[in-house]
Amino acid sequence: MSDSHSHALAYAEPEKIKSIDAEFLAGHRFPYQEDLSLVEDVDLLAATPGEDINWLEDIALLEEDGVPAVFDRYSNAFLKIYFPIPEGREDELARKVLVKHLQSGNSYGIQLKEIHTKFPQPELGPWVEDSKTVGTDYTPPVLEGWEKPAGH
Repeated sequence: MSDSHSHALAYAEPEKIKSIDAEFLAGHRFPYQEDLSLVEDVDLLAATPGEDINWLEDIALLEEDGVPAVFDRYSNAFLKIYFPIPEGREDELARKVLVKHLQSGNSYGIQLKEIHTKFPQPELGPWVEDSKTVGTDYTPPVLEGWEKPAGH
């Protein structure tokens, strides 16, 4: 490698990730992203937290990178859907895929709860009855070698 080429690489702009989806965070796809039959039996009314159906109205089929997707606000990431979506069932199936994702504990935001939750709450949220409680013994992380500045 020539000196001028290595100099250019040293000052080149690093590659930017423009969007993060659920499979990027997990390192793999989930079966219910690819198979309609795995979400058909999801009962949206039974899975609705506190019988508040209004939260479902905010969930719609979107598109990410040209692929149908639903937004997982707990991970701040899109969950892409790879199976054919029958016309007229777009939002219903987006909701079912998201509920399946949340109930399975595959949402990256849910996976972070055990370590970072500051107050007691169900690990899998209100979508799963009898989910274990996390956040009962939160202690803030401490960076090794770091000390609070004087006066704080």
